[in-house]
Amino acid sequence: MTVLAVLCLLLLQTGAHGFGIFNGKSLSHQAITERAALNVTLQVCHSLALSEGRDFTFPRQPFTASSVAAACGASKSLKSFIETIQRIQRKNWQTDIKYALSARRHCDNEELDAGKKIITDGLSVVKASNKQQNFVSATSSLGRIFHTLQDFYSHSNWVEIGHKFPNTNLIKANAPVGNIAAKTRATCQSCAGDDCRNNIRSDILKNNILTSGYFSVNPFSKPAGKCSHGGVPDSTSLMEPKGGINKDTLDSSHGHLHSQAANMAIAATSELLEDVRSAAGDKAFLEMMGLFKGKPLCFVVDTTGSMGDDIAAVKEVTSSIINSKLGTPDEPSVYVLVPFSDPDFGPLIRTTDPEIFKAYINSLRAAGGGDIPELSLSGLQLALTGAPPNSEIFIFTDAPAKDKHLRNPVIALIEQTKSVVNFMITNVLGIRQQTPGKGNQQQSYRMARADGQLYRDLAQTSGGQAVEVSKSNLLEAINILTESTSSSLVTLLQASRNPGKTEIFTFSVDESVRNLTIYITGSNVEFTLIDPSGVVQNDVNTAGSSIISSQTVGNLHTVKLLTLAGVWEIGIVSSNPYSLKVVGESSIDFLFDFIVESDGPFGGFDVIDNRPTAGENASLLVTLFGSDSATVTEVTLIESSGSGQVNGTVEAQGGGEYIVHFDRIPSVEFVVLVKGQNNDGVSRASSGIFQRQSATSLRASVLTVTADELDIVLEPGTLKSVLFSVMTTGEGGRFTIQATNDQDLPLFYPTNLLLSAGGSANGTVNVTAPADTPSGTVVTLTVGAVAPGGSDTNYAVLHLTVLPKVTDFTPPVCKQLSPQNRCFKNCNQLTWEVSVQVSDGVNGTGVDSVSLREGSGTMNISTAADNTTTVTYVASCCSSKMQLVVVDQVGNVEICSFSAASWTSRVDYSVLLFFVFTFLKVCL
Repeated sequence: MTVLAVLCLLLLQTGAHGFGIFNGKSLSHQAITERAALNVTLQVCHSLALSEGRDFTFPRQPFTASSVAAACGASKSLKSFIETIQRIQRKNWQTDIKYALSARRHCDNEELDAGKKIITDGLSVVKASNKQQNFVSATSSLGRIFHTLQDFYSHSNWVEIGHKFPNTNLIKANAPVGNIAAKTRATCQSCAGDDCRNNIRSDILKNNILTSGYFSVNPFSKPAGKCSHGGVPDSTSLMEPKGGINKDTLDSSHGHLHSQAANMAIAATSELLEDVRSAAGDKAFLEMMGLFKGKPLCFVVDTTGSMGDDIAAVKEVTSSIINSKLGTPDEPSVYVLVPFSDPDFGPLIRTTDPEIFKAYINSLRAAGGGDIPELSLSGLQLALTGAPPNSEIFIFTDAPAKDKHLRNPVIALIEQTKSVVNFMITNVLGIRQQTPGKGNQQQSYRMARADGQLYRDLAQTSGGQAVEVSKSNLLEAINILTESTSSSLVTLLQASRNPGKTEIFTFSVDESVRNLTIYITGSNVEFTLIDPSGVVQNDVNTAGSSIISSQTVGNLHTVKLLTLAGVWEIGIVSSNPYSLKVVGESSIDFLFDFIVESDGPFGGFDVIDNRPTAGENASLLVTLFGSDSATVTEVTLIESSGSGQVNGTVEAQGGGEYIVHFDRIPSVEFVVLVKGQNNDGVSRASSGIFQRQSATSLRASVLTVTADELDIVLEPGTLKSVLFSVMTTGEGGRFTIQATNDQDLPLFYPTNLLLSAGGSANGTVNVTAPADTPSGTVVTLTVGAVAPGGSDTNYAVLHLTVLPKVTDFTPPVCKQLSPQNRCFKNCNQLTWEVSVQVSDGVNGTGVDSVSLREGSGTMNISTAADNTTTVTYVASCCSSKMQLVVVDQVGNVEICSFSAASWTSRVDYSVLLFFVFTFLKVCL
C-alpha cells in the first residue's frame, strides 16, 4: 500500500460523533479517543508486518476494534483490546464528571500552560509505566491526559486562528504552548444574538494570540473583555461580552467549527499515541493496548521445604505449555511468576520471553518454611496487580495462609481485575507438622480446615477452582486446567453450593462455541447430563453419548463434551459442597460495568469503580462483541450460591452497547448472566440462542469508598498523602479502615472512622516510596472500609506511579559518521551502509534503546567506554531507506531517517499531518 493510500485510510476515519460525554451526532471524547487508538494501533500492526516480512491487509472502513484486532492477527484478544480502549475512554470522560470545575484540566480560563503541564507530566507517567510493563497505569493516565489535550482544540481559539494542524508543542515539555493573551487583554466581544461566529476580536486572531473561554457554574466575574466557554451551565456567558467560543457539540456557541476541532483532536491524540509508541516500541505498544495472542500464564508458587514435588510439577508443566504452544495462536502472551514463603514473597517476574520464564521457573528451590502458615495471600496480591486484567492465576501451596488479614484486599483486586484464581492445594493442608503430638495435630487440622475454606471462597469469588490433590497427582491436575491457554475462553455457566444439594442446572450452547468442557469440584459428587437431543448420560455410563472424555483427579472432575448447539441440562447430586463451571471457546463475549447517573454539571453516567450501592436500583452498561449479528435480549443478576435472580430491562444503545436497569441488586454474592440471539452461521436445527456468564462474583454494599485521583505520582523519598472518603447509606457507627499495598511499603492511616447514619467521613493514607525505587514502579493502594459487625465492606483501588522529577526534556541526537552509497541501477547486486552515532547530550539521562522501525537490512549496535553508541546499518540497495528510533532513559524520542542518497533527523509530526490533510481531498 502506498504512503498516500495509508494516509488517506488514516484520515478518513476522522469523520463524525462530540467532545461532551455522550453527545449524539456530535463527536464525543469517547469517539475521538477510539478513532485515534484504532488508527495508531493499525499503523503499528502494519509497520510490524512490514518489518517481519508479512503481508498486511487494511480492514474495510469504518474501522472497529474487531476489524483492527483481526487485521493485527489478534482476534482472540479482542476482549482485552476493547477493555483497554474502554479504560482509556472511561478515565477520559471521568475528568468531566469528577473534575468538572478544574479549569486547567479543560484548558478553560486561559490556563493553557497549566493544561499543557498536565499533558506532559502525564505523558512522563505513561512512558515510565510502560517501561516497567505497568500497562493498566499507563492506559489510565492516557485517558486523563487525552481529555485535556482534546479540550484544547474545543475550548481554545486554535481552530479559529486558522491552524490546520495540531499544536505539537502541547506534548513537548520544554516548548511554549504559544502566545497566550495577557490577563488584561480583551479577547472577545458579545455575540450578535445567538450568532457567535465572529465574537473573537479580530486583533486576537490576526496576531495569533491564544485564548480560551472562562467557565463557572456559580456567579463569577470573569476578567473584563474575556471570552466565555458558553452554553448551559456556564454562568459567565451571561456577562459582557456575552456568548461563548466552545466547540464541544454541533449546537455549541462555535458549533460550526465542531467537526474541524474534533478532527484536529483526533490528529493530536494520534500524535501523542505515536510518541508513546516510539518510546515503548511497537510490540510493547500493542501489549499496552491489550493486543496479543494467547492469555497470560501466571504462577504463584510456595517455595518452602515441603514443596519440592510441587515445584517439579510446575517446572514440567511450564515446559509442556511452552513447547506445545510456542508459535501457535494460543502461545501465552506474557509469563508471570511470584514465589512466596515466610517471611518473604516476590519479586514478581514478568516477561514475554518463554526461555527467560523457563529459566526463572527452573531456578526455584524448595527450602525453609519455619512454622506452618505461609504468605500465600501476599503472593496472590502481587500477582493480581502485576498480571494483566482477566488473567488466569494458578497458586500452588500445601500450607494455610499466614496473612489472612489480606482477604478483603485480595477480593477487592479480584473484583477489579476480573482475574480467575485457581488454588492447587496438595496434601489437603495441615499435614505439615512442626512438632509431633496429638494436641498439635488437632490444632493444626482445625486451622487447615478454616484456611481451606478461605482458599475455596477466593476461588469461588474469582470463578476459579480450589483443587485438592495429592502431590503425586498434581501434574495431572494442572495439565487439565492449563490445557487451554486461549484468550477466547468464555463461561457459559457457573454455580456453587455450600452445603451441597441436589439441583438441576441448564445452559444454552450456540454454534460459535468450541471445546465445550465441564469442571466440577467437590468430593462424592454425581452428575447426570442431558444433551440437546435428549440423550441421557452420566459419569458412569458414557457409551454412545456426547461425552468425549471424563476424568477425575483429586476433587476435580472434568468432562469434555461434543459441541452440540441447544439447551443442555446437568443434574448434580451431592450433600457435600461443590462448584460447577461450564466453559468453551467462542468469539462472542461481553464486558460490563455498573454505572450511576452523574450529579455533575454535564450529566451523563459515571462508571462505579468498586461495588454498587445495596438497597437501591442499579444500571449496568453491557458491551457485546464477537459477532455483528448477535444481540442481547436478557440480562440477569443471579445469586452465586443460590437460585435467586433479578431480571433487568435491556435498552439497546447501538454499537453493541446496552444499558440494563434493575430495580434492586441481590443482597448476596451474584454473577451477571447475558442471553441473546446470534443469527450468524446458525443452522436450521439451532435456535441461535447464546448465553454467557461473568466469572467473577460481585456483591453490593451500603458503603462507598473513593480516593483522590488528581495526583497519582509518587516521588521516591517524598511523603505522599492520599485523601479518601467513606460514605454510608445505612446505619452509623465506627467503621474499620484497612489500607494495603502490593509493594509492602509502610502505610500510615486512621484505623477507624466514625460515621453517622447516612453520613460520610474523610481520611488520609500517608506513604513513602524508598529513594531507590525504580521509575515506573506502580504501587497499587487498596483502601477498604468495614461496617460495624464486619458483614459489609467496600474499597477504593488507586495505582500510584513512582516517578522522580524529570529534568531531561531534550531528545537524543543522531550524527551521521560515514555513509557509503554504492547504489546504481541494478539494486539486487549492491548494498549500501551508514554509520550513525547516537547520544543524549551532556545533561541527558542517556540513550536507553535504539530500534529499527523501517528497513530490512542488518543493524549492529556498539557502545564505547565513554557511553557513546554507534549504529552500523547495511542493506540491499533494493531497500534504500531506513528509520531509527532512539529513546533516552525518560522516554524522549528521536526518529532519524536515512537513505542511500540522504538522511534527515527529528521527523516533525506536523510534516506527517501536512501530508494527511493535503491528501484528504485526494482520498475523497
